[in-house]
Amino acid sequence: MDSTQKPETEVVIITGMSGAGKTVAIQSFEDLGYYCIDNLPPELLSTFIKLMIDSNKQPRNIAAVMDLRGGEMFHSLVESVNQLHEATSITPKVLFLDANDEVLVRRYKETRRSHPLANSGLPLEGIKKERELLSELKGRAQFIYNTSTMKPRKLREKIQAEFSSKGSKVFTVNVMSFGFKHGIPIDADLVFDVRFLPNPFYIEELKLKSGLDEEVSSYVLKWADTKTLIEKLTDLFLFMIPQYKREGKTQLVIAFGCTGGQHRSVTLAEYFGTLLKAEDKTVITHRDVTIRKE
Repeated sequence: MDSTQKPETEVVIITGMSGAGKTVAIQSFEDLGYYCIDNLPPELLSTFIKLMIDSNKQPRNIAAVMDLRGGEMFHSLVESVNQLHEATSITPKVLFLDANDEVLVRRYKETRRSHPLANSGLPLEGIKKERELLSELKGRAQFIYNTSTMKPRKLREKIQAEFSSKGSKVFTVNVMSFGFKHGIPIDADLVFDVRFLPNPFYIEELKLKSGLDEEVSSYVLKWADTKTLIEKLTDLFLFMIPQYKREGKTQLVIAFGCTGGQHRSVTLAEYFGTLLKAEDKTVITHRDVTIRKE
C-alpha cells in the first residue's frame, strides 16, 4: 500500500421517516467526532465529500442527513450512494430510521408540525406517501433502526455502540479550577468549594506560586482534611461518571473553586484530572491561574 495514500473515509447517510429521530442521530454522530451536515442535497454529496478528502486537513468521517426536505433532488440519492460505492477511498453506509405509523402520527401531533407530504394536513397521508418514496432506499440500507419504542437516550447509545471506533473514548471529563472572586464558571456541571482547606496564599514563600508548583501542591495535599476530601470525592466520581454515561452524556465539567483560583483549586484540579485520565479522556484547565495575585 502506498504510504501517501489517505485512509478510507467513512460516510454515513442518515435518512428515513420524518419524525423517526434523525435530529438525535446527527447529534450522536457529532459527539462521535464525525463531520456532520444536515439537509444536504443529494446532488452535492459527491462534491462535498471530494472537497473533504482533498483538503490538507486530517480526513474525518462524515455523517449527512438527507431526507424529503431536499424536494425533487431527493430522488437522486440512490444514484449518489451508488457513486460512493465506486470510490475506493470511501466506505459508505446508509442508516435508515423508521417508526410505526401510529407512533409517527403521535409525534407529529405532539410537536404540532405538519408532515411535508401531507397536502390535506393529515399526518397519516404524508407518512404513507413518504414510505412509498423511501422504499427503495430502505432496501439499500445497511442499518435500519425502528425507534417506535426508543427513547432518545437509547438511540444515542445504539449509534455510539455501532459506529464508535473500538477502544475510543467518547466520554470527556473536563476538570477545571477557578477563583470565586472572579465568578463561578457558567458551564460547570459540578462545582466544589475548597476554600475550607488551608490557604498557601498566607505562606510567604508560596504566595506568588500556584498549584502547578510542587511546593504548593504538597502543602495543600498534606492536610488530613484534604486527604478526606479526596477519598470522598473519588468515591463520588467513580459512582457518578458511569451514571452520566448511561444517561447518554458525552462530557462532564467538574470545577474546583478557591478564593483566587491560584493554589487550592489548581492543586485539586490537577490531582483529579490525572486520576480520572486512567478511565476517560480528560482535559484540565485553570481559568484564573494566570491572573495577577494581589
